[in-house]
Amino acid sequence: MSEHETVDPPLTVAIDGPAASGKGTLAKRLSTVLGLPHLDTGLLYRAVGRQVLDAGQDPADSAAATAAAEALAPADLQRTDLRGPVADAASAKVASIPGVRAALLAFQRRFAEDGAVLDGRDIGTVVLPKARVKLFVTASLAVRAARRHRELEARGGAVPPLDVVLAEMAARDEADRNRATAPLRPAEDAILLDTSALTSDEALARAEAIIRWKLGV
Repeated sequence: MSEHETVDPPLTVAIDGPAASGKGTLAKRLSTVLGLPHLDTGLLYRAVGRQVLDAGQDPADSAAATAAAEALAPADLQRTDLRGPVADAASAKVASIPGVRAALLAFQRRFAEDGAVLDGRDIGTVVLPKARVKLFVTASLAVRAARRHRELEARGGAVPPLDVVLAEMAARDEADRNRATAPLRPAEDAILLDTSALTSDEALARAEAIIRWKLGV
């Protein structure tokens, strides 16, 4: 290699968007296509919350939660109890703690050092502001609520009416947009991908085309 040649940085793909937009499914499929590791960043806070609960401590305890975040390992994200109301409540508590956010920011950046696909709420704006490809995946509120309602039905048990799911999702969207730290918003250089009328295969094809265009291949 001559002194004038440069080496492209590892491929990092940042995927942000609201709940039930399809970003998680898309991120997993892209990671397979691209041969890159995938990180669902929302699981980080859930895993930290669970670790604190396992230790018999309060997720709102700053010292306990920060220690758990600093000790978090990739294997902790494989546990099967990171969904549901208990994990939701614990996650909400630890997510407001600055020490936890700092530790998990470092975790995410280490994960992406050699290339990765990350999905979440602030990947392109905060976690990986220099990601080579940034997507903001969205869909209409009605479509996202219907998707979430179907997910809940598939899990079994009591399922709230669709209008309740829609109202809860609208409230969550509002809260995410108005968070004091890392509010939900597209990065300035993110490309919008609306999946309202797309199948999973169609969304994947669109994303692959965007990536090829961004990389000039």
